[in-house]
Amino acid sequence: MNFGPVYAPVRADEKDRLIKSHLHMVSFLTERMVSQVPAFMTREDIASAAMVGLVDAANRFKPSMGVLFKTFAEKRMRGAVLDEVRRMDWFSRSLRQKQSRVCQAIEDLERRLGRPPEEEEVASSLEMTLDDYRQLLGEVSYLGCVSLHETLEDSPDGPTMLDNIEDQDSPSAMEMLENSELTQELARQIDRLTEKERLVVSLYYYEELSQKEIAEVLELSEGRVSQLHSQALMKLKTSIKRSQTGGTGRSSTAR
Repeated sequence: MNFGPVYAPVRADEKDRLIKSHLHMVSFLTERMVSQVPAFMTREDIASAAMVGLVDAANRFKPSMGVLFKTFAEKRMRGAVLDEVRRMDWFSRSLRQKQSRVCQAIEDLERRLGRPPEEEEVASSLEMTLDDYRQLLGEVSYLGCVSLHETLEDSPDGPTMLDNIEDQDSPSAMEMLENSELTQELARQIDRLTEKERLVVSLYYYEELSQKEIAEVLELSEGRVSQLHSQALMKLKTSIKRSQTGGTGRSSTAR
């Protein structure tokens, strides 16, 4: 009886080759994640955790998975960095509570207004001045979980928003849009953001610019870019979750 091809485990010398040939991913991922983790987590901390993730990926990888090692390794490396952040306990309870307040305010306003709220409206709902609200956005941006890499479910292994707009094996963005309903929904929700929020998301996740580079392009401070990034991602997560549970996240309004 033929059960199909049998894939042998990756040999030790092959694991070493995989690690050495993908070492460049450590520095690349470190630069990409430096703005997604708390400011007091150093580049050395991130790189060390990413290296642990790379080694772990090489140990766990099997050709039968049907994915490129680079794709598999990147997820393991990101997970290792976020695990290290949690281990270091930089995700403070007070910041999580603040972030929850903002997300709840955005959700309540969108349900009532039928569109993503403006930041002035969110500030008013929270009974804060616009300056204080923007300062709060800057604070919660250091949680690291305000990112397209955050899972949409209450499981650390669940799908992320970025999984639905980024696939290293897909030949074109158009094919991704056609093949994923969630991707289409995410694209609609991105289109409903303010112009500056859309630009920040596009430049960061599609053009892969750093926040410093985005600040230079948009002629804004890095702090303001961080605020726009935080607010855009909280809006997106709120809208996507609502649409998945039968909410009115798809309603369109004039801007």
